[in-house]
Amino acid sequence: MYRRRFLRRTGAVGSAAATVGLAGCAGVGGEPDGGEPDPDVGMLASAYQPREITVAVGETVVWENTSARAHTVTATAGGIPDAAEFFASGGFDDYESAKAAWDADFGGILESGDRFEHTFTVPGAYEYVCIPHREGGMFGTVIVEE
Repeated sequence: MYRRRFLRRTGAVGSAAATVGLAGCAGVGGEPDGGEPDPDVGMLASAYQPREITVAVGETVVWENTSARAHTVTATAGGIPDAAEFFASGGFDDYESAKAAWDADFGGILESGDRFEHTFTVPGAYEYVCIPHREGGMFGTVIVEE
């Protein structure tokens, strides 16, 4: 198990972790029964499912790692509209930083059951990849329409 992941899951990261852990108990967000909503995009062993999704400006897309393999969600360099905000699991500012963090210490990792979400505010096509499985063709596209 990865050290940071263990600390986050055990609540050793701080009071924010405890607050998040209690949010589901209070019935905040998620499905009416208190569970999380279904993800928009799942992650298989070496593919996003679906590979392409279309949403409206202002909508949030939720990715969930539904496989046993570790993955990332990382916008590609030059693969998003000019005025758009870069997105990556791990909160990196650009592709190069996300790649360097992955190579150094699995930065941006999404393990089985982990989720990542991003709200799209600029119309256009957004290309993204899983850094460790890019060479295997694990990429996807979000089309954002007015």
